[in-house]
Amino acid sequence: MDEPTATLDARAEHLLFEQLRTLLAGRTVLLISHRFATVRMADHIYVLDGGQVAEHGTHDQLMSARVRYAELFTLQAAGYLDSQPRDSG
Repeated sequence: MDEPTATLDARAEHLLFEQLRTLLAGRTVLLISHRFATVRMADHIYVLDGGQVAEHGTHDQLMSARVRYAELFTLQAAGYLDSQPRDSG
């Protein structure tokens, strides 16, 4: 699946992956995504850089390694944490 949640809001994305986890249990699924909230749920994560596997492991292992995955995950998460609701009036 290549970016299967690109047009979904956060709630719909969460529900979709909960259903997929149940439906696809015991099967191998290749998920391609730039959304780290989606990626972190995977059993195995492979980070590609220049067409080569640069890192692989679980979310926790990759975060502990503090290399490219951890850097990008932190940058993406910071974008959500730093956004303040704007006063529309």
